[in-house]
Amino acid sequence: QVQLVESGGGLVQTGGSLRLSCAASGFFFSINVMGWYRQAPGKQRELVAAITSGGITNYADSVKGRFTISRDNAKNTVYLQMNSLKPEDTAVYYCNAEVVTGTFRAYDYWGQGTQVTVSS
Repeated sequence: QVQLVESGGGLVQTGGSLRLSCAASGFFFSINVMGWYRQAPGKQRELVAAITSGGITNYADSVKGRFTISRDNAKNTVYLQMNSLKPEDTAVYYCNAEVVTGTFRAYDYWGQGTQVTVSS
């Protein structure tokens, strides 16, 4: 069983910063891609940023230059540094990881979500 535990959400004013963390625990061989998604009320879940085990990153256009994704492979943890936050960044943020099991099969896992609210 693999668990993703997120932390770091909260309420911040426009222009402020927050840092999200997501730690993976359980029994697995490795983690390929780790990423952050978000879902605002009435909208579909969307990719915010992702990072491979080798450090290759991908960002949604709406967050480029403001958000930075990073990971610590030794700790199986991914981070999302969010700067210059805007009200439209308000959403529930979900951690995602593609986990490779001991039988070398890959499965997607999701965290429980953490609320980020940016006040204007």
